[in-house]
Amino acid sequence: MNIFLIGSGGREHALAWKLKQSPRLTRLFTAPGNSGTAALGENIPIAASDCVGLLAFAKEKKIDLTIVGPDDPLALGIVDLFKEAGLRVFGPTASGARLESSKSFAKDFMQRHGIPTADSKTFTDAISAYEYVRGASYPLVVKADGLALGKGVVIAHNVEEAREAVRQSMEEKIFGAAGATMVIEEFLTGVECSLHALIDGKKALLFPDARDHKRALEGDQGLNTGGMGTISPSGVCPQSMLEELQRTLLNRFLRGLEADALGFQGMIFPGVMITPQGPKVLEFNCRFGDPETQVLMRRLQSDLLDLIEATLDGTLATQQPLWDPRPAVCIVLASGGYPGPIEKGKMIHGMEEALASDPEVMIFHAGTRDENGILYTAGGRVLGVTALGETLEEARKKAYAATDLINFEGKQYRRDIGGVAFNPDISY
Repeated sequence: MNIFLIGSGGREHALAWKLKQSPRLTRLFTAPGNSGTAALGENIPIAASDCVGLLAFAKEKKIDLTIVGPDDPLALGIVDLFKEAGLRVFGPTASGARLESSKSFAKDFMQRHGIPTADSKTFTDAISAYEYVRGASYPLVVKADGLALGKGVVIAHNVEEAREAVRQSMEEKIFGAAGATMVIEEFLTGVECSLHALIDGKKALLFPDARDHKRALEGDQGLNTGGMGTISPSGVCPQSMLEELQRTLLNRFLRGLEADALGFQGMIFPGVMITPQGPKVLEFNCRFGDPETQVLMRRLQSDLLDLIEATLDGTLATQQPLWDPRPAVCIVLASGGYPGPIEKGKMIHGMEEALASDPEVMIFHAGTRDENGILYTAGGRVLGVTALGETLEEARKKAYAATDLINFEGKQYRRDIGGVAFNPDISY
């Protein structure tokens, strides 16, 4: 099969790495890709948001299957476009992708279909939002309604912080159109867990759980980012809780898709807070997570291509994927200043030494650029250093040992990924 993968981050390198292992793969194209995907196939210089250009390429190369990585092209309707042209494509249609591209739409969906989530209110004008936060209880969470690269969420501890979040989003428009509408919701206490499930319209195939570390600084301090590292399993979702989530989340999600006639065949990735009252959904993502995909692909032992095709064929009930029982850890190396302004073009040293440090270490590229065999930084999140281990602590030691061998000016990373003490026996 000729496969076309859309995106350029660590998620896409991890997916490409796993797809490359399929005996049915003939050629792999990635648009626009990065230095990691270039080593696995052919990078195509078409932006992930250029849906028309991507469609033209898929037609020209007689692509058998297109896999959409990022959220933007899904929200733009790339799946609808490809399907109208009779091409096979993995991901939800624009109507289904609204579950990620509009937090207010997702909130309404969850409330209608009995999916546990935080109480919230939606605002389309700043004056009403200012009036609400003046009389609210704190802390609370202020969210831009649309896609904001994982950065449109502020935990406000007082009215001044809430007002500033509303001002920046709705008046200063730092998130553009994504922040024109705001969702303000109650602050949930507990521990976060990332779930991934393939959806074929009738069946939800749940992947192992994972945990992302969103805050930029150690101890879960600092600004929200797209993710500074992940572990799988999360350490907070025992089997009994996963079974409960299948019933209260995934089964109700499937019924909701049918009731609302939402076109959805792809990956659903809900962020879940494990609260003392039980698990509640923070938000929906309608694609593979990043950096969660980097640990999940390390643990997946089955053919990813088989799972994706079964999703599109409506035959997920026949699939029983195999997973490596060992824990996986991913440490994200970011450019200095991330998630704020960064400087690119810093030379990266020590990649070969890091890869040779342990056979269970793999490094996924995110924001990198190769010039004549020399690697440079080219984005906020630069690399994802992953490792498997017999225990979580062993996987962490391997990943951090490899991380210490990689250097570039301004290198930023958290030293506590997977080191937070969790309580897997939290009752609900």
